Amino acid sequence: MAAIQISNIEKRYRSLQALGGVSLTIEEGEFFGLLGPNGAGKTTLISIIAGLNRADAGQVSIHGHDVVSDYRAARSRIGVVPQELVFDPFFTVRETLRMQSGYYGLRNNDAWIDEIMFHLDLTHKADANTRALSGGMKRRLLVAQALVHKPPVIVLDEPTAGVDVELRQTLWKFISRLNKEGHTIVLTTHYLEEAEALCNRVAMLKAGKVVALDSMQALIKRISGSQLVVRLAQGGLPEALRGLVSHTEEPVQEGVFRLRVTAPNEVEPILACLRESGAVIEDLQLQQADLEDVFIQIMGEDK
Repeated sequence: MAAIQISNIEKRYRSLQALGGVSLTIEEGEFFGLLGPNGAGKTTLISIIAGLNRADAGQVSIHGHDVVSDYRAARSRIGVVPQELVFDPFFTVRETLRMQSGYYGLRNNDAWIDEIMFHLDLTHKADANTRALSGGMKRRLLVAQALVHKPPVIVLDEPTAGVDVELRQTLWKFISRLNKEGHTIVLTTHYLEEAEALCNRVAMLKAGKVVALDSMQALIKRISGSQLVVRLAQGGLPEALRGLVSHTEEPVQEGVFRLRVTAPNEVEPILACLRESGAVIEDLQLQQADLEDVFIQIMGEDK
């Protein structure tokens, strides 16, 4: 049974089509990335998965439980870390987590609360009032609230936006451990290096539609390949190689060319062509494409 099953979800806000028939299957135990530019529909989709918003059409289920008709069972199986920092300012960290436990009917949950606080480096703030916490500490508390009922599915919506490197490392160490223990993780982030390092599979949203869905390795290999960066001390790029020039947003230095290659055996014919044209190679590097290259290419298509 899938951890999350999303079938033909549509959502419109007046004239804006936020989601236009999104379908995804997120398997149990996956570390899944949901990526896209601002306004792509990621947060709208997450709010529908969490049962905080209703779709105009389609269906979402968590471990087979419909998020609308079987809301209580679905909600008990998911923990969501939202983007917004929203807290009741009159309670301490520990009191906040105890109340959150109560929402799920959990009593005597202090042992797990202590473990969460330890792994998120919140222990020394356990008796601090939430209004006295820094932004980074409030972000940690949001994560702790989402985990307090030990949900098998954890959804993280921009969890490290605007936080320091230490928190990012602490969070990912803990979340990676939970994933290894069998928890399903769904992540949205603008830090593409995070997604590339953590996620097994990725879906990219653009204007409310899924425009790419594949494993991280297959997505990078299939869409972008590699780049051969050549610096010429003498001569120019032969006409026969002009079609391989990569179009990037980075300014290309004089005498430096980025050539697309899809396999290592394509490098030697390129070098042979350069030698035959009389070009003198000063330096060359074979660079593997990364998720950012894929993202830029996909989001730039059909503009």
